[in-house]
Amino acid sequence: MKNVVIMACIVLASISTFAQGYKVGDEAAGFKLKNVDDKMVSLSDYSKEKGVVLIFTCNHCPYSVAYEDRIVAIDKEFKAKGYPVIAINPNDPVQYADDSFENMKVRAKEKGFTFPYLIDEKQEVYPVYGATKTPHVYLLKNKGGKFTVAYIGAIDNNSNDASQATEKYLESALNNLLADKSPNPAETKAIGCSIKGKNPN
Repeated sequence: MKNVVIMACIVLASISTFAQGYKVGDEAAGFKLKNVDDKMVSLSDYSKEKGVVLIFTCNHCPYSVAYEDRIVAIDKEFKAKGYPVIAINPNDPVQYADDSFENMKVRAKEKGFTFPYLIDEKQEVYPVYGATKTPHVYLLKNKGGKFTVAYIGAIDNNSNDASQATEKYLESALNNLLADKSPNPAETKAIGCSIKGKNPN
């Protein structure tokens, strides 16, 4: 009976950790998702990079749309420095047809995305990370083939107007990592639309 109770506590602790998502310093699990070019992309594909800028985003959210050009610019600047962008759409297209895989293809082509735009079709990846918004950033640092979370949160402090952003959180975090420093701040509040999970009914 005692062993059963112990096992139950371990399971509950695991569920609790899963529900909270990652914190800065946690090791990120791998994933394998379909890109808009119909090819599968894995986190392990980036094992030779210094890290990855993982951004949960989508088509329909006005916050995500407002940040698209900034995400493209970040990828163009930091991909060459070892930190490419990977975008993941976590939303259920049944709730928002704009977020369907076919519409993702259209959007990626229209905006000239320079990075993979993946679909979390089974909605299995975003809960592990703890993402709640679109956009929601997870900056991962590669340490010997293992990716650890270095920064979580927003891209900057002005979703409406890039020219008015006075704190470029993600850019600052990337530059700190490139200088062998820890991001400061290492976590900010993600501002955007709530991720749309599948209707259990």
